Amino acid sequence: MGKKDKNKKKISGGAKTALKTEKKLNAKQKKKLATLGEEDIENVIAQIEKEETKRQRVIEKAVDPPSRRVNFTLTAHPSKDELIMLGGEFHDGRTTFVYGDMFIYNLNKNEWMIIKAPGAPPPRCGHQAVTTSTNKGELWVFGGEFSSPSESQFYHYRDLWVYRFGEKKWEKILSSGGPSARSGHRMAHIKKQLVVFGGFHDNLRDYKYYNDVHIFNLETYVWHKIDIIGTPPFPRSGCILLPTPDNKLLVYGGYSKERIKKDVDKGCIHSDMFLLTPEKNDQSGLKWKWVPIKQSGIKISPRCSVPATLVQPNLAYLFGGVFDEEDNEEELRGIFYNDLVALDLEKFQWHIVTLNGKKDITTRRRRRKLKDDDGEENDIEMEDDNHMDTQEPLPTSVESRVIDDDGIFTVTIGPTQISTIDKKENIYKDVFVPSPRMNSGLVVKHNSLYLYGGLFEDENRQYTLNDFYSLDYRKLDEWNTILRDDLSSQIWYDSSDSSSDSEHTDDSDENDSDENESDPIDKQMDVDKN
Repeated sequence: MGKKDKNKKKISGGAKTALKTEKKLNAKQKKKLATLGEEDIENVIAQIEKEETKRQRVIEKAVDPPSRRVNFTLTAHPSKDELIMLGGEFHDGRTTFVYGDMFIYNLNKNEWMIIKAPGAPPPRCGHQAVTTSTNKGELWVFGGEFSSPSESQFYHYRDLWVYRFGEKKWEKILSSGGPSARSGHRMAHIKKQLVVFGGFHDNLRDYKYYNDVHIFNLETYVWHKIDIIGTPPFPRSGCILLPTPDNKLLVYGGYSKERIKKDVDKGCIHSDMFLLTPEKNDQSGLKWKWVPIKQSGIKISPRCSVPATLVQPNLAYLFGGVFDEEDNEEELRGIFYNDLVALDLEKFQWHIVTLNGKKDITTRRRRRKLKDDDGEENDIEMEDDNHMDTQEPLPTSVESRVIDDDGIFTVTIGPTQISTIDKKENIYKDVFVPSPRMNSGLVVKHNSLYLYGGLFEDENRQYTLNDFYSLDYRKLDEWNTILRDDLSSQIWYDSSDSSSDSEHTDDSDENDSDENESDPIDKQMDVDKN
């Protein structure tokens, strides 16, 4: 009988049990996939990436605006008048579609173009992307997730990609030591570094939220997990991460959950603020500290999944977001916002952004002679308007309700017109505001904010949007509608619906062809299979 290997590590009883449990779960998962007719998700992703490596030429073509989606990225080209959209997801109540397409929107032509470039990353949502001006412009992408159509499988990425606009080519950066696989994280560009914070990982059996910080050096192409002193923020996803004028990083809000008992989780919307500051006299750039920040200004309603963008080095704008109210342990009700909020990154001060509206130059005026207290007649100019005798605002176009004393409104569905009174001229002005939403795209280019898509819920139904707006943040007069959304065209399948429901046959066919392709470029461009 051979001798036992003395150097072989012993496995504890707990570890053995865990391995057996994992093996059983994997076997159970394989049977489930066979029933659903789905392939193992890791094999699917590997095959997609393999096919992309075979692409030899760049395909560019003008197309219709992107399909409905959420959890995509929208970034501004560093030098051209263009916006770049990448990835995202769409769920119709029955099937989930994750996209890998990349669109470019030309601001001057009001035209969308889809780009298929060699070596593109697999489809994803919940990722992060930033642009840099190096090498005629680069788009850096990290992490995210992919799910099977039935959502029986989830895969989280930990890969880093760069798209070079000058070469029109993707490259996967193979550098060890980066963040673990995750989505819902945040990434910022500061100096010559990419900084990744937070996020979560969920494999349907267990989940974990993160509060670690990793830096990728854009000169050496090396990852570093940085050494941080001080009390850190609680682990979270869906927060805000913004660089400050003095090369620090601000973290606000976010979401996390914890298991309070079997099959019951409790979510938490964070409303705290932290500053990540480099230590003095540190030459390595890897020693930082957490500093809690006292916020000032108005007190905004707690929320997560709210996009934020810098309009000036010391000023950021945020739009919308969501807050989950727990009706009981198993049911949540989301409150969705459509307010525009400003954050001063030097004073850490919040402000509600009030739009000025546009004067109605077609308002007819008439003069009337009225007697004053002395009995003398005076000419008084008045509006020829049915609302002249009231000081109350015009009604909104849909139901609204006040959430808090700061005057923040949330609307149940559709865009709104908030009517205000100009006290100096006593002229009514209808101010258009996009509908409430979460996880939309918000970016600034040439003194204008651009807002695209997102998602909101009405009871058990989700509305995924593909509307598009712009706002001059200097004038702050009114949102301009670039692309209007017709929500009546979106089909939603309740959990009780089956794929053979006759009442959905005609509409679902149209919906599938227009917006539910996992790779829309194949239908729009009629080319071989990202």
